[in-house]
Amino acid sequence: MMNCFVQNSRTRIGKPRWLVLAGLLMTMLGTLSGCQQSSEYPSRPITLVCPWAVGGGTDRVSRQMAVFLESELGTPVNVVNATGGQGVTGHSRGIRSKPDGYTISMMTLELSMLHWRNLTDLTWEDAAPLMSLNEDPAALFVKADSEFQTVTDLKTAIKNRPGELKASGTAALAAWHLALAGWLISLDQNPTDVIWMPSQGSSPSLQELMTGDLDLVCCSLPEAKSLLVSGDIRCLGVMADERQASDDFKDYPTLKEQGSDWTLTGWRGIGVAKDTPQEIQDKLVGVLKRIVSGEAHVNGESWTEFMDNQGFDHTSRPTTEFADFLKRNDELFGKILNRPEFQSVQSGPVGPNVFPAIAGGMFGLSLIAILIGSRRRPDVVAGSSTFETSVQSADATEGSASPRALLLSGSVIAAVVFHMLAADVLGFVVTSAIILFATTKLLGARILTSAVVATVASVGIYQLFSGLLRVPLPIGFF
Repeated sequence: MMNCFVQNSRTRIGKPRWLVLAGLLMTMLGTLSGCQQSSEYPSRPITLVCPWAVGGGTDRVSRQMAVFLESELGTPVNVVNATGGQGVTGHSRGIRSKPDGYTISMMTLELSMLHWRNLTDLTWEDAAPLMSLNEDPAALFVKADSEFQTVTDLKTAIKNRPGELKASGTAALAAWHLALAGWLISLDQNPTDVIWMPSQGSSPSLQELMTGDLDLVCCSLPEAKSLLVSGDIRCLGVMADERQASDDFKDYPTLKEQGSDWTLTGWRGIGVAKDTPQEIQDKLVGVLKRIVSGEAHVNGESWTEFMDNQGFDHTSRPTTEFADFLKRNDELFGKILNRPEFQSVQSGPVGPNVFPAIAGGMFGLSLIAILIGSRRRPDVVAGSSTFETSVQSADATEGSASPRALLLSGSVIAAVVFHMLAADVLGFVVTSAIILFATTKLLGARILTSAVVATVASVGIYQLFSGLLRVPLPIGFF
């Protein structure tokens, strides 16, 4: 009778447990069914990757474009600032993303020069260029009380005093450095006849110009607007074919007006992964045409009005013209960066893979330290049986790592690798649920507890990021 009572009790207890598990499974399936992709693009949030830091000109243009795209496409468009590697990180993340149209890249001038500097093998040909958004030409600026009143004065000083004048505007071999170098080459001067002082950007460079530490700065007109308006600096010449249409900058002469044919513009444009389906590219191009033409409005303001108010040029180029423009830019920077003067500073003292390698090495050293520590003492868990304790003590005595330590250490690596390989296929919810279930089981939780934690946590995290924070997460084949 006692055996029958125990058996019946187990039966009564077992049924609710499996009912709970079935309920959790239905909850997960219901959530995934709500995340299913529609056949029409777009059916979920889009990521716009900006390769430069928050607050800069590219970030401002990216965020405003995201607002217009969101309004026109009817889906959230989130800007992600993927900085680092002098533009390598952001451009790689955007252009080498999954070719489904849900990751868009804000491409900039640096894309035309990074591979020439041996920082990456990425080129504009790895992208599907959709449309350029603006072109801000480089310009030469001096302090208001500078001895150089005209470009001719500056050219004469460089010729008579090579290697004495100091200039800045950005990092070494970045856009504005090459703008100045190209101008010097067009004058039959050596590009090192003006010493380039690397900086973190135009803002700190302009401040150094004001303190007298620099003789000139090369950057774009919008970046120098506040000091120009206040009269603290003067613009000697703009590296453009024609004067700028903006009322703020239309009075500044071009270098062409002063006897030089050199031009260089810092451009920004939208692109996607090369193998993105043509119908998705066509839809994005159609939307971009409405935006850059001024047809689309957000809060009563058009794209052209926003760009004018911010002092940005809003020259745009359609797909084919944009591709031809990128090709010419690539060839131009190839000629400049392959000059002997620049060969010794192509990639700098460290390459773009140094820091990931250091991080990986530190992770490996940490794992080794854990394993060595486990060899020195038994891994005795509170509440473990006498048999388990004796086995662990025996392992420690023999100088080997405990099975539990090895298993937990290996599970961390396995979880990371599994998520990297499976997230795009299975989706975030399923992949995370599998990892959480396995992890909690390894930590000693019961099956029901592990299932509850895995389901609630994976679904909850997905809803938090995708729904509330509007951060797109992979949904896999669902």
